[in-house]
Amino acid sequence: MAKDKGNPNYKVVAENRRARYDFAIEEDLEVGIVLTGSEVKSLRTGQSNIAESYAEVKGGELWLVNGYVAPYEQAMFGHEERRRRKLLASKREIARMWNATERQGYTLVPLVMYFNDRGIVKLKIATAKGKKVHDKRETSAKRDWNRQKQRLLKENG
Repeated sequence: MAKDKGNPNYKVVAENRRARYDFAIEEDLEVGIVLTGSEVKSLRTGQSNIAESYAEVKGGELWLVNGYVAPYEQAMFGHEERRRRKLLASKREIARMWNATERQGYTLVPLVMYFNDRGIVKLKIATAKGKKVHDKRETSAKRDWNRQKQRLLKENG
């Protein structure tokens, strides 16, 4: 996700780069996330990881599971680093996500965690289907061919 140059508040905190390699992304959704004060302070310093995390619908609510937020040293009352965090979305969106995961065999993958233009932490999650090994090879071959094609055009063009 490209940085918004016009806004000083916009900042990418964590990005799951491997998600686009391991999964075929269908549709994405921007959701809010419920955090404590020490978690927000830690995110401002850029200390988080969403690479091994996933989202799930449980009890009619959307949750981020296994997302890592480093402890904030100056906090009086710290937080658990890998606790389940509630995600904020409308009931219709949650129902659509539940429908995709339960019936169609998709999974919910977090793509990017960032501060939006108002300075609020947002998380972009996507419904995704896991790729097979041959699909990953095909994606890699396409990427290599495009890179080689650009190199040839640059040299000969």
